[in-house]
Amino acid sequence: MENIVEIKDLKKIYNGRKGETIALNGVNLSIKENEFITVVGPSGCGKSTMLNILSGLLDPTSGTVLCNGNEIDGTSADRGVVFQQYALFPWLTVKKNIEYGLKRKKIPTVSTAKGWRRMSKEERNEICTRYIKMVQLEEFTDSYPKELSGGMKQRVALARAYAVNPKILLLDEPFGALDAQTRTQLQQDLLETWETEKKTCLFITHDIEEAIILGERVVIMSARPGRIKEIVTIDIPYPRNQATKMSERFIELKNYIWSQVYEEYLSNRK
Repeated sequence: MENIVEIKDLKKIYNGRKGETIALNGVNLSIKENEFITVVGPSGCGKSTMLNILSGLLDPTSGTVLCNGNEIDGTSADRGVVFQQYALFPWLTVKKNIEYGLKRKKIPTVSTAKGWRRMSKEERNEICTRYIKMVQLEEFTDSYPKELSGGMKQRVALARAYAVNPKILLLDEPFGALDAQTRTQLQQDLLETWETEKKTCLFITHDIEEAIILGERVVIMSARPGRIKEIVTIDIPYPRNQATKMSERFIELKNYIWSQVYEEYLSNRK
């Protein structure tokens, strides 16, 4: 299976009133097509910075970031992003939020004369209906974000990201603000969707259990300046569910990854 993402010698420096802050320093990572990667590390280690560079929202200071062999230059519909803060348009309904990106998406024409065209209203409706059903919000199609719970809002954000059919899905602590029960259910929903849709996923989280239950590999980041300390392969077969968390191997992996993250946390306090 080919690598869809290649990060080589990535460095990011922020310049502020107090001088330079090196957020990332020499990050190297390859991600295969349809792979689910989770990233953990102490606060301030550059996890979100790396994701924002991958999304095209930030430029690297140095190094190379490739997607499908092409250097990333700005945002693209090929890279869907889901943030912790939902980022929904409050004046649009559930359906209109999901449809938003589709109105700007171009698809190949049957004829080669024009090359690309906009989606028709019928095509957009068909896709919206599919993904509203996927996130189980059929009864809330015409509801506004203010009428939804936090979990429902995040389901809309996930559906919107999936609807434009990106090659890569970038998720920055999407369940971090939710209660434990809702978070657990959305983890399960995301796993089931990923196994069906087979997208390449990069998922940032502070939660070790979440990282293990979702990921094929867990990337452990060092304390700032961020670099990759270790990559742990999760040798627990899919499908996984909450009962998986009770297994001896899951607990063993959790304790090991936690010890590595905590070691970095302590090193940052010295």
